[in-house]
Amino acid sequence: MSEDKITKTSEISINVGTNENNVPVRMIWSAQDGAIEKAEASAMFLSMWDPKEKNTMKIDLWTKELSIEEMKQFFHQTLVTMADTFEKATGEKNITEDLRDYCYHFAEKMEILPEDK
Repeated sequence: MSEDKITKTSEISINVGTNENNVPVRMIWSAQDGAIEKAEASAMFLSMWDPKEKNTMKIDLWTKELSIEEMKQFFHQTLVTMADTFEKATGEKNITEDLRDYCYHFAEKMEILPEDK
């Protein structure tokens, strides 16, 4: 079995500015391969899989200016993205349809469904 040889590296950086109480007030991020340079963000979820511990390491941050309405939308969109990513990574269509149904239910309960035009 051959090992994959690293032929390129890419950097993603996140800078978090906090106030005197250690509450995030500004987040700026950059991603070389995504052509993103010093973009403003108000919330983030970062999950990393630790293969040795078989556990998820995570960072959840949001600025104090992020409204509850924006957090609802951010959370909903993140859940939808997680369903899409899970299906792409595993091919599990049945459970991802269940996840998407839950995402719809979440949006309905949070009253963030787009209005029909």
